[in-house]
Amino acid sequence: MPSQIKLQPGTLWNRVITTTEQALISGALLSIPTDCEIMEDEGVNFVVRILSNLTRKNQAKQKTPPDFNPFLPYEQNLWVADVSDTHVCILNKFNVVEHHLLIITRDFESQESLLTADDFIAMHACLADFDGLAFYNSGQIAGASQKHKHLQIVPFSINENNIKVPIEPLLASANFQDGVGTVEKFPFIHAFAKLNHDTLSSPTEAGKATWEIYQNLLRVLNHNSKPSPYNLLATREWILIVTRSHEEYKGISINSLGFAGNLLVGNLQQLELLKQYRPMQILQQVAFPRS
Repeated sequence: MPSQIKLQPGTLWNRVITTTEQALISGALLSIPTDCEIMEDEGVNFVVRILSNLTRKNQAKQKTPPDFNPFLPYEQNLWVADVSDTHVCILNKFNVVEHHLLIITRDFESQESLLTADDFIAMHACLADFDGLAFYNSGQIAGASQKHKHLQIVPFSINENNIKVPIEPLLASANFQDGVGTVEKFPFIHAFAKLNHDTLSSPTEAGKATWEIYQNLLRVLNHNSKPSPYNLLATREWILIVTRSHEEYKGISINSLGFAGNLLVGNLQQLELLKQYRPMQILQQVAFPRS
């Protein structure tokens, strides 16, 4: 039986704003400043953020033991909402993007485990109020920094052409066979599908339907039993899965947001490497190249 939704419709965004303001005042939220530039490659305007200061995050890591779980218990000052019987929504403590949310399981589940219908129900309950990009880094190689299962949502960064996600122009040209799409300009192995259900009317039904689509995409990628590390991206309209081979290339770490067209580099030297090797080539190197 699916978990019961606790989140009241129409309340999440106000809770995000209020919690963010309070968490900044209390010092619970430690935003990481970045500079930003656009890098065009293969028809995608990649948003590249350059870290200005990682001192806060590095100092916090040094103070915590290796087996520390920041989600069990989570910081009360980061709590946004109870989403369902099985999931809670909190702020990302070390956020690069403003209003970055984490959807965490109440009990410990491994970040390498398969996503469940309850995970997708919680995701859609949040997306119904918070129209953004949801993503999941399945394990360390896929960019996960915590072992406790958590999905994430960031707001869309809509540009002047009304593009919500940088890779969207390429998704429009996907070729479909039996409901599974292949994006011609993606040089890496992936599986793509459209979500044709109304998340606003029933997050529970949307979550169950998305879970079935997710399982089918894993079958296509031959990962339905014990999946290799992968990145999952989802909006109200579509879902994309990319299988991973490496966590980084030339020292540039990639997580799900990289495959959405949002990249993060640690310094100007990495920025120069990104310009030299080009974003799409780096994504291919950390995934599996298409034959």
